[in-house]
Amino acid sequence: MNLRKVADSFAVTGQITPEQMQAVADAGYKSIVCARPDNEEPGQPSFAEVARAAEKLGLAITHIPVSGMLGESQVIRFHDAWETMPKPMLGYCRSGARAGSLYATLSH
Repeated sequence: MNLRKVADSFAVTGQITPEQMQAVADAGYKSIVCARPDNEEPGQPSFAEVARAAEKLGLAITHIPVSGMLGESQVIRFHDAWETMPKPMLGYCRSGARAGSLYATLSH
């Protein structure tokens, strides 16, 4: 897992697995946003698998899949998640870029 801090309360990483969830919690993250669609590539853990592992550790998690350009509904859903979910938040997708793009839509 290659965590890249974008701001004090937000970081991005590539795909995380259920087995890495304890490390996410140990790093201090309180919530997770997955920007990766399920079945993007073979062997990728499903959002449901990652979510089960996160929820067992008390982490809030939401799925805002992004394929291609960000859409208005994805931006709205991310802003809602940002307002309501505990921080710090970790965003992930295949590389972290789409999760970072969601964060970049916030007015800082």
